[in-house]
Amino acid sequence: MLVVALLLMLVGGAAGPTLFGKLSSGGFDDPGSDSGKAATALREVFGQGQPNVAMLVETPRGVDDASAARAGAALGGRLSDEPGVVNVTSYWASGRAPRLRSEDGRKALVLATIVGNENDVNERLDTLLPRYEGAKDGVDVQVGGFARLQLELNEQSAKDAKTGEMIAFPIALVALVLVFGGVVAASLPLVVAMITTLLGLGLLWLLASVGTVAVTSVNVVTILGLGLAIDYSLLIVNRYRDELRAGRPTDQAIRITMDSAGRTVLFSALTVAVAVAGLAAFPLLSLRSMAYAGIIVALLSAAASLTVLPALLALIGPRIDRGRILGRRRASAAREKAVEDGFWHRLASFVMRRPVPIATAAVAVLLLLGAPFLGIKIAAPDERVMPESSVSRQVATTLRSEFPSGEQNALQVVAPSAQASRQVAAYATTLSGLPGVARVDTITGSYASGRQAVAAGPQHTRFGKGEAAYLSVVPVPGEAEDAERLVRDIRDTPAPFDTLVGGSAAVNIDATDALVDRLPYALAAVSAIMVVLLFLLTGSVLLPFLALALSALSLTASFGALVWIFQDGHLSGLLGGFTVTGTITSTVPVMLFAVSFGLAMDYQVFLLARIREEYEHTGSGTAAVALGLERIGRIVTAAAILISIVFLAFLVSGITFMKAFGVGLPLAVLMDATLVRGALLPAAMRLAGRATWWAPGPLRRVHARFGLRESGAAALPKAEALAGTRG
Repeated sequence: MLVVALLLMLVGGAAGPTLFGKLSSGGFDDPGSDSGKAATALREVFGQGQPNVAMLVETPRGVDDASAARAGAALGGRLSDEPGVVNVTSYWASGRAPRLRSEDGRKALVLATIVGNENDVNERLDTLLPRYEGAKDGVDVQVGGFARLQLELNEQSAKDAKTGEMIAFPIALVALVLVFGGVVAASLPLVVAMITTLLGLGLLWLLASVGTVAVTSVNVVTILGLGLAIDYSLLIVNRYRDELRAGRPTDQAIRITMDSAGRTVLFSALTVAVAVAGLAAFPLLSLRSMAYAGIIVALLSAAASLTVLPALLALIGPRIDRGRILGRRRASAAREKAVEDGFWHRLASFVMRRPVPIATAAVAVLLLLGAPFLGIKIAAPDERVMPESSVSRQVATTLRSEFPSGEQNALQVVAPSAQASRQVAAYATTLSGLPGVARVDTITGSYASGRQAVAAGPQHTRFGKGEAAYLSVVPVPGEAEDAERLVRDIRDTPAPFDTLVGGSAAVNIDATDALVDRLPYALAAVSAIMVVLLFLLTGSVLLPFLALALSALSLTASFGALVWIFQDGHLSGLLGGFTVTGTITSTVPVMLFAVSFGLAMDYQVFLLARIREEYEHTGSGTAAVALGLERIGRIVTAAAILISIVFLAFLVSGITFMKAFGVGLPLAVLMDATLVRGALLPAAMRLAGRATWWAPGPLRRVHARFGLRESGAAALPKAEALAGTRG
């Protein structure tokens, strides 16, 4: 088993270096939407696309200087001859149009489109950058645009993944040594985590070889894979050590561990996989890729914990406490202390004596922490999610502040069957009169302020092909809200033919609409599957719904912090610095919910499985809660702290929306490990009383046949049967 695992790990590791070249850096659009269809039509019918390259040409002599003009014209000419580059326009080739020159006259633009899919664009741009960027013929050139942003996102993600691993692994090792007290036991979860991560990257490589996968998946594999592998290994190693201390030989200790903690790990992995699988319901590639990655790491973490880890335990045997750093005497004293004197037992008993006031106070605190989320404003990510050192961000900032036109943010209105040029001209005239429109270019000429400004010329021929035509609507410079308002105005304007509206602002609107439309269905599907799984675990009708409610409630603090920090701008300097835009990247709340909810359910499974086991032994609901929390509380707390430390590695990311996970995920885990587990769960189960474990006869028989138990016993325990009759 260990040899096979090592070989697979080496294969996965070998695929890692070439993985980023296969991944897409985009994935924040809906290909099936109006804007997605417009982009497809532009590419397939016209061989065109939205300008994704913006070359910023600067010279202290001014762009109208004779030598600068020659250099700029030559630059545009060379770019036009490059394969895969179309739609090249420049300040000098367009008759020195003011819209392509900065207000101080020292900078001018060369715009172009690199055609192809995202990988083709990245590869082509990688080739072009050394030849065009820098000091060229007396002018300085910076290459920006959406294509450069995609390339830099890929590069930054690769850098962040490596940095996160370098930080998370040693910190996790130190924390594990503190938990287990020894180096040998502490190293086992990291071995499982390394296998999980490398195999996960290898599987991503395979997926990216046969389909399209977004770069956001890598961070999920590296960080979530490390966290889950540590969680599951922690549970199994802890149970194994307990069995050894009970005097059992190695083989028997492993069997009992796998028959108890192993079952819980498998069940827990299924709940995490189901939670993140909900992201696959959305049409955005970034979310679907996170779903693929989350399912992969959840199942791989469980598989490695259930195969490789027992093999390692069999190899190490009773020597698992070798390399002990912390004193044995203190650890032994802690083990010999009566269960009733334990912290979690005393806390649970205290809560269950006063369930109403404590539950009310805990819910009030969580809702108060989540209150800022009511003011959330979502938007698509732009160049401001990158660090200030990003060239694409620098160019975009200059264009926004120094150029009088929104040329690079033009909207494309595609008419697949525009029968007559007269209709195109009339429609273009109407659109040019809309508020916020600077100019409309199409096959019949250019239009501004409700009239034709420039007659049709050679530069307009690219806007038509056969019966099809498209219009480029250039907005006046403004905020993102202005551009999105213009998209809606265009879509509301009657057209003489069918139209598709594309462009970055249209993509943002359609992506947000897709998230809002699909969210109820994704939540309903995930919740339904979770209820079934938790019923199979607990045999209770009430507990699955209670677990769902408590897990969702534990996320309120994360969502409140998301808005308070990243939208409102608090603590920016403390978190490594980021640009406050007044909005949240639209996909972040959905991603954060899926991963956080999966982790919250992960710990609920750990707890409920052990409480169920105690209930089967005692038949008392209150005793089961107190004993279950005491027996599993320390290890779940350690797991929560460890995974929170791992998730803090997201904070080193240079990408703002990845930093959000470094705040949101640890908060969700810690809220679940403190307020929810320490207060709300015991209080809720105490208030529910006998109803906690009730199920109607037919469902009790289903659970008896198909249910999962921590102990693996086949027959219904007496306590369960009594609970059913009393219910």
